[in-house]
Amino acid sequence: MLIRSRYLLCSLLTLVCVTLASLYTPAMAHWADLAVADIAVENTQAQIALTIPSALVAFADDDSDQQISAAEFTAHQAAIAQLLRDRIVLTHGAAGPPEFSLALAAQTVRQPTHSAFLLQYRWQTSIESLSIRYDLFPSNAKSAQCLATVTWGDSVRNLVFKPEQPSYLLTRRLPWQQQFVSFLQLGVEHIFTGYDHALFLVLLLLPGGRLVSLVKRVTAFALAHSLTLGLAAFNLITLPTALVESLIALSIVYVAIENLRRRSLSHRLWLTFTFGLVHGLGFANILRDLTGTQGSLALSLASFNLGIELGQLAIVVLAGIILQSLPARRWSRRWRYGLSLATLLIGSLWFVERAIAPIL
Repeated sequence: MLIRSRYLLCSLLTLVCVTLASLYTPAMAHWADLAVADIAVENTQAQIALTIPSALVAFADDDSDQQISAAEFTAHQAAIAQLLRDRIVLTHGAAGPPEFSLALAAQTVRQPTHSAFLLQYRWQTSIESLSIRYDLFPSNAKSAQCLATVTWGDSVRNLVFKPEQPSYLLTRRLPWQQQFVSFLQLGVEHIFTGYDHALFLVLLLLPGGRLVSLVKRVTAFALAHSLTLGLAAFNLITLPTALVESLIALSIVYVAIENLRRRSLSHRLWLTFTFGLVHGLGFANILRDLTGTQGSLALSLASFNLGIELGQLAIVVLAGIILQSLPARRWSRRWRYGLSLATLLIGSLWFVERAIAPIL
């Protein structure tokens, strides 16, 4: 009886701690603080088609529907223009400040929490180099990013603006190394801030097993998500974001139930591969809406996927060390049970928030 009481207490404490932490985790973390910019440079002007979280211009959202309507834009155009002009600064050599204009734009990225604007900058002389400083980030969101596609003549490159990397100096021939490093970092950060992906990986490792078996599971997941990430990024597979995010939550629920039931794991290799296909579609949600040539997207895709694999490897190593360091076999079973129970609840909450709550 005493052993069962300790076992239950351990499970409940784990459940409460992890669940409380999850309440502060946005269910749709992939898009919560993400902006997308399509930047075109030509002769004496630069144009930015910008899609940003509407929360950044909440003062103009009079009806609080997380969308800036045409009427709201007209009423607050001067204030929105001042904000965007101050926070997105373009400098052309020694030329003075550009002539700036702003218009409301149709969204190229369909997100119910975002609004789109068209920014235009004009100078008197032809542009040879262009410095862009993007500082339109929420003050409390460390994971905020702006994914930018820069088109300049026949050169197309993708860049990532972040609070710690807000500026780039652009030339007509953009260095590919800049793009590679940006998306490598983005991939590493995405696997760590995409809490559902990280939680799924931990669930795969919880039952333990031989090292060869663990490596096979992780490899199957990596191969599967790499496959669908590539197909979805090139628009060869297209599924609604809400459906993909809901399926990812269900994958967490299913694996957690399997861990609790302690069923045979002989089939888990193929199960992991199947769920990896779904998670790959989730990774692709960030890249799919970037415009540009396939050659440019291929470089972004390769570096982004490499970053995901590096982040995934770090999670696997860290989780493996922690699980192996559990002091006693009896307590190890309790913690594994408690964590599986906690992730079952978290996955269920995410599924309700992503699939059911929007239609209620």
